[in-house]
Amino acid sequence: MEVRTVRRVGEVDAREWDALTGDDDPFVEHAFLHALEESGSVGESSGWHPTHLVVEEDGALVAALPLYVKEHSYGEYIFDWGWADGAHRAGIEYYPKLVSMAPLTPATGRRFLVHPDFDEAKAVSILLDGVLAVADALQVSSAHLLFLNERERAFVIEDGRFMPRLSMQYHWHAEGDATFDEFLGRFRSSMRKKVRKERRVVEEAGLEIRVKEGHELSEEDWRTLRAFYEDTCRRKGSMPYLDRRFFELGPELLRKRALAVMAYQGDTCVAATLNFEKGAHLYGRYWGCREDYDMLHFELCYYQLLERAIRRGATRFEAGAQGGHKLRRGLMPSKVHSAHWIRHPALRDAVQDLLPREAMSVTRQIDELSEHGPFRREP
Repeated sequence: MEVRTVRRVGEVDAREWDALTGDDDPFVEHAFLHALEESGSVGESSGWHPTHLVVEEDGALVAALPLYVKEHSYGEYIFDWGWADGAHRAGIEYYPKLVSMAPLTPATGRRFLVHPDFDEAKAVSILLDGVLAVADALQVSSAHLLFLNERERAFVIEDGRFMPRLSMQYHWHAEGDATFDEFLGRFRSSMRKKVRKERRVVEEAGLEIRVKEGHELSEEDWRTLRAFYEDTCRRKGSMPYLDRRFFELGPELLRKRALAVMAYQGDTCVAATLNFEKGAHLYGRYWGCREDYDMLHFELCYYQLLERAIRRGATRFEAGAQGGHKLRRGLMPSKVHSAHWIRHPALRDAVQDLLPREAMSVTRQIDELSEHGPFRREP
């Protein structure tokens, strides 16, 4: 058994890596991580430095963990700015740190990638040992495992070396609806009418909505998606995380998992979303528009994707971080899990004291928000 780090996912054979990734997570596949690295969106001056853990038995890859040395807390979406500020005020160096997630992608998924023929609990233990060995070797302040699925969270809690944290996003989970109309039929009357009115506004705008799978997207489509992404970043006053080259690599590396929903006025694409899907999971990611049309954002970002998820028998649809407006459209408050290790005893004790109280607050928030969801209340 050998545990080592690699500086680029491209150093690992794609087929071997993807044999570990499971059925439903497109963001830990070799192609997506490689596109981030090859485009320069991750690595170099981005502040994300790949230090992936791989476990080999008799020369065969049996487990892996996407892992990054971070010089800041941007692009993580499970925020630790308060921890970093507290460390700074106490004279404790907080950066660099270690982070395991799909970079720039606030989506729940697999972090501990394990070959189906290898013992999962054993693999998690080995990879956690590896994370802490890297933390000691680099003398980082902390290690953060973000957007864990519930099964992984259970393994990490049982291990006992990382502190669990609870956060929240808005997700759709399958409830047995066969069609979008059945899904909408479970809404309260007033909410159902609002959704239908929003969709009718888009229909009456005379736009043509096209859903294109990755293999149907042309190079021109990818250029359009890039332009929308960059324009949205400018409008929000944020720096684009994704380099232009990421979109240029799309036709080659992302064609198996990408999904675009595009709105056309005649032959001109006026708005679009770039999404990703694998197996029973669908993830909304990037939105952009050339002109403002009423309700078009909701149609492309939610309703078209919900229709697709229901029609294809998906079990989960995530539409990205934050956004209370998702609630009235059927994406309900859902738990998001992470786990954290901190080296400095005083900082660790402060965070350990905070986390249970934070979890109680998040749980209370989820319960209260759920009461305001669009679905009919049980008697």
